Amino acid sequence: YADVPEDAMLVEYINRALKRATYDKLEDDGTFVGEVPGLQGVLANAPTLEACRDQLAEVIEDWVLFRIAHGMDVPEIDGITVAVTRVA
Repeated sequence: YADVPEDAMLVEYINRALKRATYDKLEDDGTFVGEVPGLQGVLANAPTLEACRDQLAEVIEDWVLFRIAHGMDVPEIDGITVAVTRVA
């Protein structure tokens, strides 16, 4: 993936993470909850499965950007890594 621009790498990372996502329908209110195993704290809850998936994609992006901003590693997913190259 050396030829892939950094912004496309983030999109690919999100897509790969979504492929790993698991979803459950909550019995008490009928909403859907989604999470990505291996990405601690990445959760979404929405009234429909589609909305839950969309929300989960946003949560993944925010989670990655937060970790980068705070100098934290972002776990590799299916050979995809997200890293920041510092420019002076």
